[in-house]
Amino acid sequence: MLPKVDYSVIIPVYNEAEVLQSSYERLTEVLQKLKANYELLFVNDGSKDGTKAQLDQIEKQDTNVKVLHFSRNFGHQLAITAGVDYASGEAVIVIDADLQDPPELILEMIQKWQEGYDVVYAKRLARKGESSFKKMSASLFYRLLDKISEIPIPVDTGDFRLMDKKVCEQLRLLGEKNPFVRGQVSWIGFRQTEITYIRDERLSGETKYPLKKMVKLSLDGITSFSYLPLKLANYLGSLTLGIGFLYFFILLIRWTFTGHQISGMNGIAILLLVLFGSCFLLLGIIGEYLARLFEDIKVRPRYIIDEANGFTFGERKKEKLS
Repeated sequence: MLPKVDYSVIIPVYNEAEVLQSSYERLTEVLQKLKANYELLFVNDGSKDGTKAQLDQIEKQDTNVKVLHFSRNFGHQLAITAGVDYASGEAVIVIDADLQDPPELILEMIQKWQEGYDVVYAKRLARKGESSFKKMSASLFYRLLDKISEIPIPVDTGDFRLMDKKVCEQLRLLGEKNPFVRGQVSWIGFRQTEITYIRDERLSGETKYPLKKMVKLSLDGITSFSYLPLKLANYLGSLTLGIGFLYFFILLIRWTFTGHQISGMNGIAILLLVLFGSCFLLLGIIGEYLARLFEDIKVRPRYIIDEANGFTFGERKKEKLS
């Protein structure tokens, strides 16, 4: 019988060869203080640098390390999802490899978990080494999502968190093709609490979340947990109709009292711009929802595992297509 794993740490990795060894060493130093069975589960999200070779070398040297190699880049959120699918710990911690989130906070998370909380998420009080645009856009996104979401989603939090085993069991049942993990965890519920910290600068390398990926993550979050964008059809339709009637009555009143016929070309141009602009905006919004619905009804796997290293015989296995 295999020994029980107390803690699973999921580390999604994409082109992090420069910081990988430092990340592994700091995580190992923290977890060894616990005097408990643990596993470090690295998920290589189709890296193109030396990440794969480094991970395979670390896995050979440390029996606590397990590695999943994706067949290509499927994205950060699906890397976390795969880690949750394969994790076997009583508590599961998600942390990025870039060391912006201090591994030492894991001890504080575990303490909260032992007090009876099922989810412990880390809330950022400040973000070092990031541009003003990144800070402003992130702050705006979290607050907008919290306002329009059907459920409360904590602001200024990322995926750095601890989750009880029963929370992970529920996550595995969701099966969304474009997951927004932090939103899913909020939706699942259970007892949740926060710890606060100041996020550090990257130890080395560049961010793996450029503007394009940030926009996609934002759209995944909004379309997964809010119907407000779809309701804009009613609001904009009513507004456009109201503007049209108002303009009509203004023209009618002026003609009644002055007898002056006003050229309607400018008014028609404005109304057409408003009307067609509203229509195209709404079509784009509906298209975002339909695209995600289309992805969900496909029979394609959410991710594909090329190699699963470090998993001993008798452990829970996953198929090649997950």
